[in-house]
Amino acid sequence: MTKPEITHHAFTDTILEILERHFGSDSSDVLGASPLLGYLNHKTRAANRGSKARGAFANHYALYVVVEDYIKKNFHTGKAGVPYSQYQGARFSDLFRRQRELPFGTKLQNHALNSRLNDEFKKFYPIVGKPPIVRDVATQRYWIQEDLLLVRVRSMDGKDEILNIAPAIIEIIDTYVATKLAAFENFLETCRKISELGKEDQNYAMDFVFQQLQPNVDARVFEIVSYAVLKAKYGLETVWIGETKEGIAEEVLILYKTGRTNANDGGIDFVMKPLGRFFQVKETIDVNKYFLDIDKVQRFPITFVVKSTDNADQIRAAIRQYAVLKYKIDVVVDSYMKAVEEIINVADLVEAFDKVVQSGGLQAVMDEIVLQSKVEFNYNDEGDEEDYSSSIEHLLEP
Repeated sequence: MTKPEITHHAFTDTILEILERHFGSDSSDVLGASPLLGYLNHKTRAANRGSKARGAFANHYALYVVVEDYIKKNFHTGKAGVPYSQYQGARFSDLFRRQRELPFGTKLQNHALNSRLNDEFKKFYPIVGKPPIVRDVATQRYWIQEDLLLVRVRSMDGKDEILNIAPAIIEIIDTYVATKLAAFENFLETCRKISELGKEDQNYAMDFVFQQLQPNVDARVFEIVSYAVLKAKYGLETVWIGETKEGIAEEVLILYKTGRTNANDGGIDFVMKPLGRFFQVKETIDVNKYFLDIDKVQRFPITFVVKSTDNADQIRAAIRQYAVLKYKIDVVVDSYMKAVEEIINVADLVEAFDKVVQSGGLQAVMDEIVLQSKVEFNYNDEGDEEDYSSSIEHLLEP
């Protein structure tokens, strides 16, 4: 069976350490022989650094809860009393509730359990022919694909050995989430410190925000910081508007965030009042996605906020070049290009933040970053703090 090559990144070493605790000298062989571990290796590449990959946990947790159920019923030890093939399966309601108890999981939906994990796994391992999650739609019961938990390796004496990786999978995901959690809490704490220290040293605040706007930063952090900066920037600007000549009045521009960051909801990221401008945040210059955004609002003009150091002219040229290749017809190309109202890149965001800081708006930006981060990551300092802490307690054990 042809398997994708295992890409070594920072968290791969952690995975190998966990596997070594479970399987000793066979750790590298187990990682290389297991499609499920190979998939997890890919899904944890964002643990120790900024990444263009989204820092979401839906597929991690879909895998986690079905493997956890498998372990709780003692199938990994062979002491369940019946073969796993005869197990009635875990109830959807139990799995769904469990994934929402996990850190950052309170807003998770059923998509990963029902299809997305299986679909993404198939992209990496199309020849395996076995989905990680087996589902009975009629009874709403779920199983882990046990064959993917049983890894065959060659032992030192030349004999084949079957190893069960279920407990190792739980530990890998726990460790990954704990690592991301620590990074997030450090980010929040840094934001709080910046909001205070920045009053005395604005360059310190500028450097911090600049780092959060770089192309290698987590996509959700980039969107949150972009929103905070742009909201403050436009808050310094006004327009004169009214329904009649006599009713014209000066109004401040207000930017609204319309949904969760990087949500696959088909929505628009930011909307401005009273001008009705649309803003969409983009991680890369994947111009096909630009056209999808333009089409979904019937080619209404959109301002694109792009996580790129390329200037606006370069990005616009790339979009036009792709449009010419795809559509050929000038009138069609022109209609798409007219829908690109403005392009805001990293340099534009830094410049905007500089103006905001000079106007005394540093505190507002930092407070907005903290607020939006808590909303995005389901973090509550007050009402949910006890529940939140208990849900991560086992992750932080030495």
